[in-house]
Amino acid sequence: MNEKESFFINQLKSIGFAFKGVVCLLKTETNIKIQIAISVFVTAMGFYFNISNIEWMLQFLVIGLVMGMEGINTAIEKMADFIHPEKHSKIGLIKDIAAGAVFITSLSAIIIGLIIYIPKIIKLF
Repeated sequence: MNEKESFFINQLKSIGFAFKGVVCLLKTETNIKIQIAISVFVTAMGFYFNISNIEWMLQFLVIGLVMGMEGINTAIEKMADFIHPEKHSKIGLIKDIAAGAVFITSLSAIIIGLIIYIPKIIKLF
């Protein structure tokens, strides 16, 4: 096998591992399921209100950021539990900080959603 084939095969394997991680996240994490439901709802709103290309980009950017951050948070929590299965104040703090990062990202997404949709909802009345 030459180097190009090896690189291509390694990339395909990496995509497979990433896909496996997404499936695991979807199967095990309630928060990601809630975020998907919210994402479907705001995507439907985007079609209903015919949002602009820039608004679509911002909307999908924050959806991706929140879900990506949730994945990182889940990985940190699972690693922390693996390293130190018993309750420990420093492990708890690490997990709280990771959850806080998801919270900050989610707040930003909510603010962006409000900026996009409040003017459009007001125009309905």
